[in-house]
Amino acid sequence: FTFPSLLVLLLALTTVIVFLKSDLTNWLRLQDQNPCACEKCLSEDNLLALHRLNHSVEPFLTANTNVSADAFRWWKRLQHEQRDFNYYKSTVHKLFKLFPPVVDYGEPSSDSCRTCAVVGNSANLKGSHYGSLIDYQDVVMRMNTAPIKNYESDVGTKTTHRVMYPESAMDLDNSTHLVLFPFKINDLKWVIQAFTTGFYGRSYAPIKSKIKANKNLVMVVNPAFMRYVHEIWLKKKGDYPSTGFMALILALHICDEVSVFGYGADNDGNWSHYFETLKRKNFKTGPHPGKHEYALIHELAQNKTIRLYKGW
Repeated sequence: FTFPSLLVLLLALTTVIVFLKSDLTNWLRLQDQNPCACEKCLSEDNLLALHRLNHSVEPFLTANTNVSADAFRWWKRLQHEQRDFNYYKSTVHKLFKLFPPVVDYGEPSSDSCRTCAVVGNSANLKGSHYGSLIDYQDVVMRMNTAPIKNYESDVGTKTTHRVMYPESAMDLDNSTHLVLFPFKINDLKWVIQAFTTGFYGRSYAPIKSKIKANKNLVMVVNPAFMRYVHEIWLKKKGDYPSTGFMALILALHICDEVSVFGYGADNDGNWSHYFETLKRKNFKTGPHPGKHEYALIHELAQNKTIRLYKGW
């Protein structure tokens, strides 16, 4: 090598080293960054160790969601749906003529920590005095028609998301999300007609013909997500997951930090509600694998994936 060519080679090598060092520094800085501003984020390896969380499964239906024929066949067996896949798809098409075509539930951010309270209906909430702790969370999910009035000190007053299906529907204020868990095509038809013409179909329980709620805050859970909870989380135990368990897994997908209240049986082992007097002893969880679900919730708490408040 002549001196000029050696000098050019040394300059080129120096430039490459500087760029590589810069890239390595940026990569290391990214590794140090938390995906959220919480003390511990859900996307960290405490969940990955469970081999269950799958962010590729869309929690909510959108105008562009492609539910597979296999997922539809699983879903249609839940409550003996007789209509076919094409009828389902045409109903979903009508759904997104009325409701927002995309659900915006936010992405994790390194400068924010979205905390969520998932509030079940267990009698163990009685006398818990969890109300202020529940209200402190950014997102508060409640189930079905669970009342707040007269129970404020134990269950709080704040609701950002109300999980329901047609047989458990209730009117909402203008700032609360209606989170629909559909178990059959009629449930999809109900949410359309309850906001428009009124629903007059039949079911195993009375159904509200019309509902008061903000149609821009309607969120419909993806049938494929329901199947994923049953097959991946519950290993196909029970006929299908309970609404409460699916709501909890939903929270793991949309929240940075999850606190769980009002889950599990009461002190006598009965699955009773905080707002009801149990008339029938040995009340169980029907087609849902209640004990197995609660064991998984306890496992999540032991892994510090969630905070579980057991009540009394």
